[in-house]
Amino acid sequence: MGQMNNRIKKFRSEHDMTQEELANKCDVTRQTIIAVEKNKYIPSLELAFKIALIFDQPIEKIFIYNK
Repeated sequence: MGQMNNRIKKFRSEHDMTQEELANKCDVTRQTIIAVEKNKYIPSLELAFKIALIFDQPIEKIFIYNK
């Protein structure tokens, strides 16, 4: 099975955004963002797209799937 990684923390830092601010923009809890950042939770496709849109990046730049 593959491994999902992400660069959310990097993009949050570049946008000077807290986990709480990102959570509010995505309509999820801060705990959800923490879990996604730590690769403890794989986000739904909808959440992944919301995050990509917030950072104005292609989804593949934020989420990386390794076989």
